[in-house]
Amino acid sequence: MRRTGTWRLLVVAILVALVALACDSDSDSSSSSTTTAGDSGGTDTADLDLVAEGKLTVCTDSPYEPFEFEEDGEFTGYDMEILRAIAENLGLELAPTVQPFDGIWLAPAAGTCDLVGSAMTITPEREEEALFSDPYFDADQSLLIASDDSEITSLEDTDGKTIGVQTGTTGADYAAENAPEGATLKEFDEPAAMFLAIDSGDIDAILQDFPVNAYRATQDDGVKVTEEFPTGEQYGFATSKDNTALMDAINEQLQAIRDDGTFDTIFETWFGSGETGEEQ
Repeated sequence: MRRTGTWRLLVVAILVALVALACDSDSDSSSSSTTTAGDSGGTDTADLDLVAEGKLTVCTDSPYEPFEFEEDGEFTGYDMEILRAIAENLGLELAPTVQPFDGIWLAPAAGTCDLVGSAMTITPEREEEALFSDPYFDADQSLLIASDDSEITSLEDTDGKTIGVQTGTTGADYAAENAPEGATLKEFDEPAAMFLAIDSGDIDAILQDFPVNAYRATQDDGVKVTEEFPTGEQYGFATSKDNTALMDAINEQLQAIRDDGTFDTIFETWFGSGETGEEQ
């Protein structure tokens, strides 16, 4: 009889343990389905209307160094590290997806991604079709030429020359408005193709965002920046016009990483010490 009583006590103990384990499992499951990050200010990711649960899916035009590119099978760069810090604060995994830049700000509305992170200038025209974050980077335009080119020192010198621009960018707009009448503009879908074209002599110059041209010049001594054009442009992340909950969370976390020093650390990693000029 003692043996039977002991067995019954053991069964009861096991049942109690199983119930406790089930309760803990339900609690964990509930917590994971409505993640609220410690630094997120109470943001519930279940309210963010994400393309994939547990992920911040980001459309980007990669490679676009030093803002977004792949290294050892992982996306990195200034934009990607800013977004990775934001995603981690929200308890989400960063999931970049690559697509051409032209019209990329429309991708969230089409359901391709949650957010665009692609060194994209905030413009009134784009704001009519997408919801932008607070600015996170200031950028001007610039002219890149071959280092051994002695004929071009300014945009005016490109008369009779061919200038490479990326389709759908503010650099292409600036070139169309300011290049000499005799200059030919040749459009490319991605910067990598432009760099190959100037290396081969197919084009004489590249007009695009200064930080991208400047970074290229540090990586390739065959090219140099000869002129910078102040345009007052600012980059922002973008989502669909109706996803205000997501953009509120993005802006909240942008401020959070500014406050805790993460923003400055990432900037210094990619651009060295100095001011970005954008509103802190």
